[in-house]
Amino acid sequence: MTTRERIDSDYVQSAKARDAFAVSVLRQMRAALKSAEIDKMKPLEEADVIETLGREAKKIRDAVESYRAGQRQDLVDQAEKEIAFIERYLPEQLSDEELAAIAEAKVAALAPVTAKDFGRVMAEVMKEAKGRADGAKVSAAVKKVLSGS
Repeated sequence: MTTRERIDSDYVQSAKARDAFAVSVLRQMRAALKSAEIDKMKPLEEADVIETLGREAKKIRDAVESYRAGQRQDLVDQAEKEIAFIERYLPEQLSDEELAAIAEAKVAALAPVTAKDFGRVMAEVMKEAKGRADGAKVSAAVKKVLSGS
């Protein structure tokens, strides 16, 4: 079952169970997928679905920072619940150690590299970690590896 089919199936089940929170988040996810499909003017591939859901989770994470700055703990809690719900449909995220290992392998493969090659190394690591790591985490791992070499 594809991620899209799983979302649609869970939406129907949540609606029947009258789970307002799940229906709300799933509706938001389905709307984002439909919007991405319209933008691409063709049905989404599995990778596109994962990318779109990751983008939605990132939007909510960014909103959490604003809520914290505004001291709105109720909204922070709600947003964190939504993020956790969306992450159930995303692939498992890479750990910091796995990300560091990927970064080290890419630096070794592209050797010799300097701090000026950050963008090139970053692009290579992002290709391998696509959908399984946040860009900020990848950036931190690449900077750490480049500063250590």
